[in-house]
Amino acid sequence: MSEGRANPVSRAELLLGWALEAGFDRAGIATLEPQAGAGSSFLRRLERGLFASMSWLGRRTGRRVVPASLLDGARSALCVALHYHPLEGEPEPVGDLWPRVARYARGDDYHDVMERRLRRLSARIREAFPGVGARPYVDTGPVLERALAARAGLGAVAKNTQLLDRSGSWFLLGELFLTLELEPTEPLAEDLCGDCRRCLDACPTGALPEPWVLDAERCISYWTIEHRGELPERARTMVGDWVFGCDICQEVCPWNQHRAAPVERQRVGIFGLPTGRAELDLTGLLSISEEGYRSRFRHSPMKRAGRSGLRRNAAVAMGNRADQVYAVALEQARESDDPVVSSHADWSLERLAGNGGGGRKSPEIRD
Repeated sequence: MSEGRANPVSRAELLLGWALEAGFDRAGIATLEPQAGAGSSFLRRLERGLFASMSWLGRRTGRRVVPASLLDGARSALCVALHYHPLEGEPEPVGDLWPRVARYARGDDYHDVMERRLRRLSARIREAFPGVGARPYVDTGPVLERALAARAGLGAVAKNTQLLDRSGSWFLLGELFLTLELEPTEPLAEDLCGDCRRCLDACPTGALPEPWVLDAERCISYWTIEHRGELPERARTMVGDWVFGCDICQEVCPWNQHRAAPVERQRVGIFGLPTGRAELDLTGLLSISEEGYRSRFRHSPMKRAGRSGLRRNAAVAMGNRADQVYAVALEQARESDDPVVSSHADWSLERLAGNGGGGRKSPEIRD
C-alpha cells in the first residue's frame, strides 16, 4: 500500500472520489461511535408507539444505536446520496385520472439501483485494500441512516424528519460500512429550517405533531405502503387520493422550491417513469391482473404494497375523489374475489352515491 493510501485523510479523499465515479451525487464519511441523540429519539418514538404496526423497527435496537456493531471491526461508514427529482424534461405524471405516487417510487426500485452501485464500489475498495471488510445497506437493515448521513455531512435532519441540505431533500441514502479508518467529513453546521414550519402546517393529517417527530398512525405513506389488509375508516379519508406514499411535506419545503445547488447529473434514465406504468391510471391499477402486476411492478418500489394493497389504495382514492367516472370500475371491483379490494370498492361507491356525482373531495383529518 502506498504511503498516501495509508493515511486516513488520503484514503477518505480517494474513496469519496470513487463514490462519485460509481454514480452517486454526493458522499461523506461518518465515524461509528454510538448515536446517543438519534438513538434516544428513536427509542422515545418506539416507547410512544409512533411506529404504528411496524414492529420490526423494535428489533435489534442495540444495533441501531451502535452502528459499529453492524460489521465486525467496522471503523467508518461511507454514506452516499442519489438525487431522484427534479428530472430534466420529465413531465409530471399527475392528471385527473392518474394515481398520486411519491416521486421516489415512480421509477425503478432505488434499493436495486443503489445496492448495485454500492456493491461495485465495495469490490473496488476491497481490491485496492486487501483484507478490508465492507457491508452495504440501502434502507434494509437496522441503520439510523439519516442520523448517520447527517454525521457524514450530507445534510441535517429537517422538521419533517427528512434529511435536508441546500439542494433540498429529494435524494435517497445508502451506506457502506468499512473496516478502514477514514477521516470523517465535517457535519453541516447551519440550521436550514430555522423558524419555518411549513411542513408541519401543510401535512393534511397531522402526522407531524411537533418538529422532528413523525406519527406513523397519521402518515399517508404508512397507510398506503406498510399497512396490510383493511384500512380503518379514519385512514380511508386520511389518505386522500394518494395510492403510494406522499410528498406533501417535501413539496412545501422552501429548499425544494428554490434549489440553491442544482444537481448536475439528471436521473431520467434511472428514475424516470418506465413504459408500462406511465400510462396506468386509477382504473387500470384497480383492475390490474396478477400477471399485469408482476410484469409492470417487478422492478418498482411500489411492489412493497403488494397487488392487493395497490388495488385497495386505488379504490380508496376513487372514493375520495368522489367522481362518477369511477363508478363502473368500482362496481366491477366490488365483485372481486379479494375481500379487501371488494370492501373498499363498496366503501367508495357509497362515497360516490353520497356526493351525488359532484366535485372531488380533498383529504380532511386533524384531531
